[in-house]
Amino acid sequence: MVTDTAATAGPPPDQFALLRQRRFAPYFWTQFTGAANDNLFKFAFTILVTYQLQVAWLPPSLAGLVIGALFILPFVLFSATSGQLADKMEKSRLMRLVKNLEVGIMVLAAFGFLTGNVPVLLACTFGMGLHSTLFGPVKFAYLPQVLGEREITGGNGMVEMGTFVAILLGNVAGGLIVAIPETGHRDIAIACVLAALAGRAVVQWVPKTAATDPQLQINWNPFTETWRNLKIAHEDLVVFRSLLGISWMWFFGAVFLSQFPAFAKDVLHGDAQVASLLLVLFSVGVGVGALLCERLSRRHVEIGLVPIGALGMSVFSIDLYFASRGLPPAASLTLAEFVVQPAHWRVMADLVLLALFAGIYSVPMYALIQLRSPVTHRARIIAANNILNALFMIASSLLAGVLISAGFTVPQVFLFTGLANIVVGAWVFLVVPDYLIRCVAWVLSRLFFRLRLRGEQHLPATGPAVLVCNHIGAVDPFLVIAATPRPVRLLVNQGLLQRPVAGWLFRLSGAIAPNPEGPHPFTAGPAAQEAALQALNSGEMLVVFPEGRVSNDGSMQIFNGGLLQLLKLAHSRGLTVPVILMTLTSGAAAGAGGSVEPAERRRLPGKPAPRSLFAEVTLSARAPVAGPTVTMESLRDQVAWSPDKPVSASRPA
Repeated sequence: MVTDTAATAGPPPDQFALLRQRRFAPYFWTQFTGAANDNLFKFAFTILVTYQLQVAWLPPSLAGLVIGALFILPFVLFSATSGQLADKMEKSRLMRLVKNLEVGIMVLAAFGFLTGNVPVLLACTFGMGLHSTLFGPVKFAYLPQVLGEREITGGNGMVEMGTFVAILLGNVAGGLIVAIPETGHRDIAIACVLAALAGRAVVQWVPKTAATDPQLQINWNPFTETWRNLKIAHEDLVVFRSLLGISWMWFFGAVFLSQFPAFAKDVLHGDAQVASLLLVLFSVGVGVGALLCERLSRRHVEIGLVPIGALGMSVFSIDLYFASRGLPPAASLTLAEFVVQPAHWRVMADLVLLALFAGIYSVPMYALIQLRSPVTHRARIIAANNILNALFMIASSLLAGVLISAGFTVPQVFLFTGLANIVVGAWVFLVVPDYLIRCVAWVLSRLFFRLRLRGEQHLPATGPAVLVCNHIGAVDPFLVIAATPRPVRLLVNQGLLQRPVAGWLFRLSGAIAPNPEGPHPFTAGPAAQEAALQALNSGEMLVVFPEGRVSNDGSMQIFNGGLLQLLKLAHSRGLTVPVILMTLTSGAAAGAGGSVEPAERRRLPGKPAPRSLFAEVTLSARAPVAGPTVTMESLRDQVAWSPDKPVSASRPA
């Protein structure tokens, strides 16, 4: 069990504070040193066989391809097994065993560097791929055990940022060290061993966590185990399609990373340092985007950021095509000559921004998979994702090669990838509408309104619940969705489903509209009652606006009795369903604590006037009440109540 008291003392003030806590810091530096050492070794070896050693059976033109393929091969062969080990074993123990393996591989690699033995170094490349394969599932399965829901996004952001910084530092250091005259081979051998020893030292401080499935019987057949884990992931379509979404992100990123050398040389007319600059810009962009996720998501897992990330990836990859067209011919530019030319600033900005949006795209998906995967199969599902990632990266290399062979230029490959990203993103967000509807809710609540949430602690992190809210504006469903960290099911009137855009989104997300003839929920809808009960039985949260329609003058209307029928039915079936009462206040009333709209609404009797853009909106949640004990009058009185300005129970409806 985790012994660090910080794990139970509440979330830290920000994600960087995790680096001061034992439950996270040793783990972070363990994965950081491992990623850095992977790339330190791989890049130094690539430089060695490309520029320094002449090996007839491994020409320089194939060296990078062979090294990359050997490193990825263990992900395909052993990910299924590594996922089982991560679920069966205590995770800090498995991490220590993996780091022991890394030290042994790097000692052998040191011998290979010192003697110039290419076969030994190729074997070590496969070994480091195995090291990463074993560490991948335990790395991501560890986080949900030691971080709370409000920390998981920040923790994943830190991991992704650290990984890309480590990749960058490893590549830069590997290239510089191995190129040192006379002592380069010795120095890179020492650096690789020291990095492995540093990782082994810090992993000793990773706290123990309980094994999630200690009785698991290992299936050593990687193919049948991978298929079984994908079937388990497929039971939750949101998880399964998120796996595909993450794999697509690696496909997208691999296209750019693999083409940076050719892009720098043939399109930007730069030298090797310019190619390194592109890698630096890409790594920095991903790291910044990953870190932004916590702030943008209010420290929850906000999958509404994923469509925004996908859109940014496409916009800036397409703009990169236009920015790199027609650059004037030049001799090989040095780094200093490249960066001082204004024509290149747009190219560099596009690279940073497309990588930044890739970071925003990926972090919520990783966090969602960690939280929604079955605890006993979490590491195995992550292992299956690693296999998909490897296959998608291999496919991206093959596709890029086919396009280049067919006469496409590198900018045209980037354009094709950006357009393909639009198609893939549209498919993902249509088949998993949770992403799209939460994106709309995030945009409305953060960019068009100033949403404040009070009583956030009353919203349950797990289990069924009914959220009861007043109805003062057409966008209220989106604001409630934005305020709740979990996906919700809406119970709305038929008229709302007929709206051109919002109605389509709500229908796509599975909103329940019980009565096609009237405005009130459940007045004539036993089928809808059953759908709502099934949702509650599955642990979902329902959002109900019992007034049935938007208030025309801001006053609280009569609550429809259908809600009470639903709660009684749930109780009769043994479902314990808490009721969380929520009050929306807007404009001037928000500051006074009332539940009315500004005066503009009262000037339009009979018409639901839209809430003013950029208005301040407050959503106040109160402690849950037991479903069987409530009455419609008590619910209405409590929704109308505000800590700042109590509203009389006799308020006219």
